[in-house]
Amino acid sequence: MIKKFTMDLKENIVTESLKLFSLKGFLTTSIHDILEAANTSKGGLYNHFESKEDLFYAVLNEARRIWRKATLAELDQVEKPVEKVKKLLKNYRDRYLTDKTTFPGGCIFVTLSVELDDQKPALSRELNKGFIGLKAMIKKFLDQAKKSKELRKNVDTRAVTEMIFAGMLGASVIYGMEKSDASLDQSIGSLIDYIDKLAL
Repeated sequence: MIKKFTMDLKENIVTESLKLFSLKGFLTTSIHDILEAANTSKGGLYNHFESKEDLFYAVLNEARRIWRKATLAELDQVEKPVEKVKKLLKNYRDRYLTDKTTFPGGCIFVTLSVELDDQKPALSRELNKGFIGLKAMIKKFLDQAKKSKELRKNVDTRAVTEMIFAGMLGASVIYGMEKSDASLDQSIGSLIDYIDKLAL
């Protein structure tokens, strides 16, 4: 029973911190904010996390797990690489960005990357690993599509990858500010239209 309570408290701290970091960022969120949201004491917090930065890594890992579950859902059931990219974009829109319960402030990765770049370069570098991985995955799908002749042979997959990645970040920022489903549909829809125009 004690072990279960301990696990529940640790998970609750991570869950509530994830929401706070999404809303306020890492630097602006205080230890007091975290204790209040998780309904715990300093002892409860520091029994599980050595520091606020230690908590950051736990929150980042959980945010990545949620992102993968949402954005990569059913991708393995899609055969064509171009369709995989389009499915990823749709999942990003429908399953990830609109999850206001988990991320009330919008995409936590965008919030943290803007905030941490100058202030906490080590944390920013850790965050950037996810962006690098996403771009590598998109490029892999586009390279496969080019090889299988789904895309025109003159398509620069590196440039297209950067365009899609920038579009995803842009859609996230705009949705975070406007909270408009119509605007989000338009942003992601434009990326899908762009990919369709590259196809044979």
